[in-house]
Amino acid sequence: MHTSIPRLGLVSGLLLSSLSTYAQTSTFPRNGVYDQRPGLYAFTHATIFTDYKTKLTDATLLIRDGKVEAVGTNVKIPAGAVVQDLKGKYIYPGFVDLAASYGLPEIKPLERAARRPPPQFDSKKGGAYDWNQAVHPETDAASDFRLNEEQADAYRKLGFGAVLTQQPDGIARGTAALVTLATTGRRENEVILTDRAAAGFSFNKGTSTQNYPASLMGSIALLRQTYLDADWNQRNPTKEQNLSLRAFQEQRRLPQLFEVSDKMNALRADKLGDEFKTQFIIKGRGDEYQRIADIKATGASFILNLNFPDAYNVDDVYDASRIPLEDLKHWEMAPANAALLAKAGVPIALSATDLKDKKKFLPNLRKAIQYGLTEEQALRALTATPAELIKAQDKVGSLKPGLTANFLVCSNRLFAEDNVMLDNWVQGERYQLSNLPADYRGVYTLQVGNRPAVQMQVAGKPESPELKIAVAPKDTVRGAISVQGELATIVYNPTPKDKTTAVRLSGYFTPETRQFQGDGQLPDATLVKWSAKRQEVASQAAKRDSAKAPEAIQLGSMLYPFAAYGRAAMPQQETVLIKNATVWTSEAAGKLEGTDVLLVGGKISKVGKSLSAKDARVIDGTGKHLTPGIIDEHSHIAIIGGVNEGTQAVTSEVRIGDVLDPEDVDLYRDLAGGVTAAQLLHGSANPIGGQSQLIKLRWGGAPEDLKIAGADGFIKFALGENVKQSNAGEANVLRFPQSRMGVEQVFVDAFTRAKEYEKEWAAFNKLSKGKQKKAEAPRRDLELDALVEILNNKRFITCHSYVQSEINMLINVADRLGFKVNTFTHILEGYKVADKMKAHGAAASTFADWWGYKNEVRDAIPYNAAIMHDAGLTVAINSDDAEMSRRLNQEAAKTMKYGGLSEEEALKLVTINPAKMLHVDNKMGSIKEGKDADVVLWSAHPLSIYAHAERTFVDGRQFFDIESDKVMRQEMEKERLRIVQKMLAAKKGGAPTQTPVAKATGHFHCDSVGEDKELDK
Repeated sequence: MHTSIPRLGLVSGLLLSSLSTYAQTSTFPRNGVYDQRPGLYAFTHATIFTDYKTKLTDATLLIRDGKVEAVGTNVKIPAGAVVQDLKGKYIYPGFVDLAASYGLPEIKPLERAARRPPPQFDSKKGGAYDWNQAVHPETDAASDFRLNEEQADAYRKLGFGAVLTQQPDGIARGTAALVTLATTGRRENEVILTDRAAAGFSFNKGTSTQNYPASLMGSIALLRQTYLDADWNQRNPTKEQNLSLRAFQEQRRLPQLFEVSDKMNALRADKLGDEFKTQFIIKGRGDEYQRIADIKATGASFILNLNFPDAYNVDDVYDASRIPLEDLKHWEMAPANAALLAKAGVPIALSATDLKDKKKFLPNLRKAIQYGLTEEQALRALTATPAELIKAQDKVGSLKPGLTANFLVCSNRLFAEDNVMLDNWVQGERYQLSNLPADYRGVYTLQVGNRPAVQMQVAGKPESPELKIAVAPKDTVRGAISVQGELATIVYNPTPKDKTTAVRLSGYFTPETRQFQGDGQLPDATLVKWSAKRQEVASQAAKRDSAKAPEAIQLGSMLYPFAAYGRAAMPQQETVLIKNATVWTSEAAGKLEGTDVLLVGGKISKVGKSLSAKDARVIDGTGKHLTPGIIDEHSHIAIIGGVNEGTQAVTSEVRIGDVLDPEDVDLYRDLAGGVTAAQLLHGSANPIGGQSQLIKLRWGGAPEDLKIAGADGFIKFALGENVKQSNAGEANVLRFPQSRMGVEQVFVDAFTRAKEYEKEWAAFNKLSKGKQKKAEAPRRDLELDALVEILNNKRFITCHSYVQSEINMLINVADRLGFKVNTFTHILEGYKVADKMKAHGAAASTFADWWGYKNEVRDAIPYNAAIMHDAGLTVAINSDDAEMSRRLNQEAAKTMKYGGLSEEEALKLVTINPAKMLHVDNKMGSIKEGKDADVVLWSAHPLSIYAHAERTFVDGRQFFDIESDKVMRQEMEKERLRIVQKMLAAKKGGAPTQTPVAKATGHFHCDSVGEDKELDK
């Protein structure tokens, strides 16, 4: 025999709670009588979704001992089962969240002290662990996990039955545990389903107090080196007993979760994963839609939050003007993120973790569905996909025999607006979410005593219903209805103008007859019988009352980049014929009057007079000047997460190419100043800094699109005040070097180590493959790899320098140790040592007329560039500044006044000369047939302060033109106003708002410190 359970309500809740303990063998002794119950339940006549796509009607779910035993339409109910009739109800698998930190100690972010603490170079963590505190893969969530009723209850109310929990701290975070959210009468060992379900990573060093890394590129380099060290440690177990590296290597067989701060870091994480043959599951931040094609190309699955931004309070015109266009558009488009990724075929899982107010999860989930996510996609993202991603589909994510009995009981379809989650069963234990016996909303026929029957409508929300009664054909009154369990009370006033005529009705609801009935009292104290029979349920009434379907969601267009001056698509490569211009070739041909230039397939096809080309777009250059694109040899634009990794004296392992920011508006501004290419340099905080990146200003592309393919590698060195930390404050006196003598020793030591390292590898590589397998391989060191490249002329030095004594020092060190300095940049005392630089073979990249901004530039003179040029050096004028880079043509023109350079030689300082320094003069820097179509059409003489760039082409694509710029400004203003009006309407409709806050708009320079752009030159 089996036992029936009453309908859901207070009574049934007490009964189920008393019977919910299931039979389970335990290693724990019990003090007292052992109460073993079978935990056997049958849920009948329900609509059951066994998974996101399989729906059964009038079905039965049978669970035993916290597991699903059977599910289907012909399930035999065994004797002793507790039966619950769920006719009209729905059952769904419990949700799974892959991004929780449930049950783990709280991690408090480090507070930034008013004064920076002294540097900490070494780890303070004792034991045989990694050298860096941010790398702690030995951290084990299962070991630290403790049940937490408050946290579990918050997740259960949202529909979650299991979570992947991990400490969100550090770069290599350790393992995550899959746990259920059962708490009543449980111990930790009973709810852990998988103790090591995944390994976690991020680019954020978290609570580590160690200085390194202090930049995003440092974090990437640290993680890259850790992969190499873990491999080396595994191959050479006797070299070093490192528990962190051992754990790191062991965890590579687990699913790999990588938390990122934005879409670009998602691409960076995936690129790093590709380098080490690892496919990360990426926990994003909700802006992935802005790079949908690049996101899809990663092949990664994404864990998405539903943390949609509130509308801005834009009542104040000044406040509204401070909001970046991308923030306005993100408010509008963020709810569509999940739908757009799902439509593109990107596997997604949904998480509630990032929501400060967890109550917003279900409303935001419905909003995501409103914005295009299908109900099937949403259910899959909450159940099957997260389970599959961590290889736990045999435990959670569906309702199949043998799986954990995690499921939801709902009053309606899961994502219906009027659905009420009634119960959340976790591991076969019931957690009651609502005590509503049913959804009573709908249209009724109300009969009170002998009075004429009238229409009664119960609307609003199930937990707070609203009552309307038609007391006359055109007269409706409001009343109050209260439902507690199965008992109901109704009060209304049939005569609105007379408040002393209230009718009071009390009774109960009978589901079989779909009606309320009971006893009441009229205003004159007459006792009556009453009934209210439901004619339509709420959904039918809403459909009938709806005059038209809701308006479709209107979203603005996508922009590339997703920022001001973004376009709907990258400019197309064109065939362009520029006619009758004054052409500055920066070649031996010099300046050519009335000349045509033909651009075909991204190359300069022809240079001559009276050219013609079929299907070419013709641009009249009469009265205008065409020059090669300007090349900025020393720039810090388009870098994110810090320009300096100044925590150590030698950081040649870090790479600017890892942290390109293609959405930096300075790219567009430089295009407007005629710049088409640049070398992005590490800062000058250490003697040997990071690796540079040569880019073209392909505005709208992804980070990798900016890179110049096949270009030589470069690296930043530095001399002077910055590297010995002269101006870094009293706390920064620990890092070597602290003197100019020490700077020299850093170079000697570094290259001596590099030579020894190279010999070690050379000796190993000479061994036969058989002997290599038996021998202990040298440890690969990314820092020394870069220095060996310098020794072998595969990477080239750009050295920050000012005073002649240090310039001489580095030349002597380079000659002694067998490497070359490719370029001295800044080089404001270059005029003193030009002959020695020429003998060494170094070029010079300098400022036109900067001086006096610190002690070591007091001997700078504006004639410096011309003197070095006359001495036979290859000289360039650079910016080192995001504002100056927009007028490098004018900076070059100053050498005509200070030094008497010809106009053609002056222009070469920002075209062919920097191209030569960067070893790309075979591709760019001059107007010559076969070179890249990087050209600028100027309105006037290009060295005039009155000239402006009218058109800038990169690879034959017109990335800037002055007319389109005007149109874009107008379109941006229209777009801003459109969204502002939408926000005003949202606020009027009761939506929450946030106050606009102006964002910092600083820029990096050589000596910028920290992860944010700063104005601290």
